[in-house]
Amino acid sequence: MTALDAALLLPFTLAIGIWVAWNDMKFMKIPNKAVLALGAVWLVLGLILVPFQVWLWGLALGAILLVIGFVLASLSLIGAGDAKFVAVMAHFFVQGDLRFALVLTAACLLGAFAAHRLARALPAFRAQVADWESWTRADFPMGLALAGILNIYMIFAALPLVAA
Repeated sequence: MTALDAALLLPFTLAIGIWVAWNDMKFMKIPNKAVLALGAVWLVLGLILVPFQVWLWGLALGAILLVIGFVLASLSLIGAGDAKFVAVMAHFFVQGDLRFALVLTAACLLGAFAAHRLARALPAFRAQVADWESWTRADFPMGLALAGILNIYMIFAALPLVAA
């Protein structure tokens, strides 16, 4: 994916990522509509912007991760919404640097967890969004971290110095 391709996809991935993060913190669910919207971005805009073979590899990677995600979800290791969102996120990483993606994933997981737990512990912040379900649940809203991974990756991919 070129920097221009990433820049053209970024407004869509950014909006959907924010939607996913907010919804997962508020309701502890990633909406199927958000998953379908991100999939549609790849199916339509990806087909126009990236070479056809890369587009197909994106679909293949997404299918592989969907199967893995459903196995993990059936074992109650991750949520089904998380599994579906990871599968549609995968399309955008198909030509990416694996090392960068893994470091980014680790940083976003740790950062999102720490930020969420810190915000949850601050009464003044928590009072502003007191109806968020993630404040009272023991599990973590993984959509916050997943959205961060996608959005930060796409921002970096849109920079000409980082794009492959």
